[in-house]
Amino acid sequence: MGTPLPTGFVGHGSPVNALGGAVADAWARWGEALERPTAVLVVSAHFEAQPPTLTASSPLPLVYDFWGFPEEMYRILYAAPAALRVSNLVEGLLGAEVRRDEERGLDHGAWVPLSVMFPDADVPVVQLSIPWTDDPARMLDLGRRLAPLRDDGVFILGSGNIVHNLRRVDWSGGPTPGWAEEFDGWAAETLRSGDAPLLADYRAHGLAGVCHPTHEHFVPLLVAAGASGEHDEISFPVTGFELGSVSSRAVQLGR
Repeated sequence: MGTPLPTGFVGHGSPVNALGGAVADAWARWGEALERPTAVLVVSAHFEAQPPTLTASSPLPLVYDFWGFPEEMYRILYAAPAALRVSNLVEGLLGAEVRRDEERGLDHGAWVPLSVMFPDADVPVVQLSIPWTDDPARMLDLGRRLAPLRDDGVFILGSGNIVHNLRRVDWSGGPTPGWAEEFDGWAAETLRSGDAPLLADYRAHGLAGVCHPTHEHFVPLLVAAGASGEHDEISFPVTGFELGSVSSRAVQLGR
């Protein structure tokens, strides 16, 4: 058996990153540097459902789950094959609790970064819902249960943002506030330390409530961390912020 594929987390930020720019350029470099996966399993901030739920077994139109953006955003296509094999493997790993939503396509937390990282749309993709936004430890455990997929060449990708508070964004393009930099830096150092329980206890951090009024954008990181191995190398293919305080940090766990 070869080296397991890395697991990752992408700070997907604004949907307009699909149109290009500095963040998209960094995603493209990341995708080019990655070993080509057999498929991608995405856990996106924009798909919450309990029990754990997989997207459709056959390709469906994209979900354009955003409003007020340039019209060209709603014309983007990303016709990646559905990852039926991975769906079957996930069902085997999670057991009877998992279900499928055959009417659910890929949301922008999945297709926006993937359309840049794997622009040929030739890597099969499936999403798995966030089932427990209110229970970080269970999200970490979900990643551990999914970890065997890495041995099958599946890229497990959490998609959210390490700092995400849309009430605090700076539309004028001002400097990043200290509270955002501090929490983003804490998450990076905790990942480097390999202290997954501390990462799952992020709500104890004094700035967690400011950085995450709701928690769906952070917990996909816990799935990626849970799926990582004890000796996985940690790297950050993308860093920085957009809209002032929305963290663009991407994380790769493993080589």
